[in-house]
Amino acid sequence: VQLQASGGGLVQPGGSLRLSCVASGRPFRSYTIAWFHQIPGKGREFVAAIRWPRTMKYYAKSVEGRFAISRDNDETTAYLQMDSLKPEDTAVYYCATGSNPILSSLRSDSMYNTWGQGTQVTVSS
Repeated sequence: VQLQASGGGLVQPGGSLRLSCVASGRPFRSYTIAWFHQIPGKGREFVAAIRWPRTMKYYAKSVEGRFAISRDNDETTAYLQMDSLKPEDTAVYYCATGSNPILSSLRSDSMYNTWGQGTQVTVSS
């Protein structure tokens, strides 16, 4: 499978963006989908993940209550709805898939083996 992330852009603090991650080659079915972000000079940090098949969702504490991860019914597109954006959310956002890592490893980028190319999110007035 190949992943294509899109939907980033420039938004004012308090605004919203919706990121999309489209799978080509085969559906996401049976995989955990995650979003990570990265700022220059730092490693990728976990943002959110959604497991399969029960669609349990997990979030970084910094985005809980503001971001929502979802996956569509045909398992070809995943989303990250980002509301109440803050300047500290500014980063490149990546989607990734992994073979349902165990819960204790869900937030580690090493558990995901397929990555999209990243989309820039800038939150600034």
